[in-house]
Amino acid sequence: CLLTGSSSTYFLQENPIKEKAKAYDSNEPEKPAGHQPNIYTPLKERKADFLEKNQEHRSITSQSRSKFRDQSSIGKQSQPLAKNDGESRSGFHKSWTLLLALLISIPLLYVPWSGIPSLLDATFSSRDTQILQAFRAQMKKLKNTYQSQDPNLWKRTHVFLEKHLNASHLHLEPAILLFTAGQEAEKALRCLSNEIADAFAFSQNATTIKINGADKAILDSDIVKLEVDNELSSGFREGKKVAVVHRFELLPAGSTLIFYKYCDHENAAFKDVALLLTVLLDEQSLRKSLTLQEVEEKVRDFLWAKFTSSDVSSSYNSMDTDKLSGLWSRISHLVLPVWPEKGLPVEGCT
Repeated sequence: CLLTGSSSTYFLQENPIKEKAKAYDSNEPEKPAGHQPNIYTPLKERKADFLEKNQEHRSITSQSRSKFRDQSSIGKQSQPLAKNDGESRSGFHKSWTLLLALLISIPLLYVPWSGIPSLLDATFSSRDTQILQAFRAQMKKLKNTYQSQDPNLWKRTHVFLEKHLNASHLHLEPAILLFTAGQEAEKALRCLSNEIADAFAFSQNATTIKINGADKAILDSDIVKLEVDNELSSGFREGKKVAVVHRFELLPAGSTLIFYKYCDHENAAFKDVALLLTVLLDEQSLRKSLTLQEVEEKVRDFLWAKFTSSDVSSSYNSMDTDKLSGLWSRISHLVLPVWPEKGLPVEGCT
């Protein structure tokens, strides 16, 4: 700016001065002949012209310098504004870049994570299939062994327990089955209930809790109650999936109230398990012509007489009609008869 501005301004101003000087020299009047020129006069005039030119040059130079300073100061003042403007634009671009990156990354993250539920579903589905197949295979063997049983026993037991094995169904309550028989089918009752429970446990790679009411019949009701509670709680916590309580009718009446805890419809302590109860009736046999409703009523009346009779031992005194009614509503989900079976071994079950 100094070179171009000052020089151009200087030459524009210098040319008129030179022309003025030349015009002054050409217009100088001629002196008469014989007149002696005064040499000091031209020198003074030239000195005056020189001083005038010098002052004009200095004024032009000072104007150029002041102009340069003004331009420099303007440039310096504009630099922060430009910098601020650049920073704002840079921040704006960064914000848009970040937003764009998020918009791109969210779908990319969703794709792999969205596949996880389907993988879990596939895993659970595969496991459910294996469990159901194992249970069906075991039940098929039992059906071939216990050929004298009512078809309703196999159908209802199979559907009831298989539904509970299917993890896709929400377990709101445990599966409760009650098997009953006359005296002639005592062995079949014991063996069949054991093997159905074992089939249920085997399909889940688990074992069965087994409680024998006959072993606790003469014990104090409160002691039996604590023992049964401990056996069921510890077994289910260890991962066992099913319990069989043989000869439920021989348990002290008051001790059976512990099954409120394990058979409740809404607040059962363990909901992903099954409990199989057996009741051996006093009568010699059950007529095969009885409907399932009639069988259920027969078992109910038998337990009422067993647990509320006035001639039973004092350990039964803690049971009353209201409590027994509540207990019955919890254990009578499915009541099925068992018929005598030929070909069973004398000792143990097949």
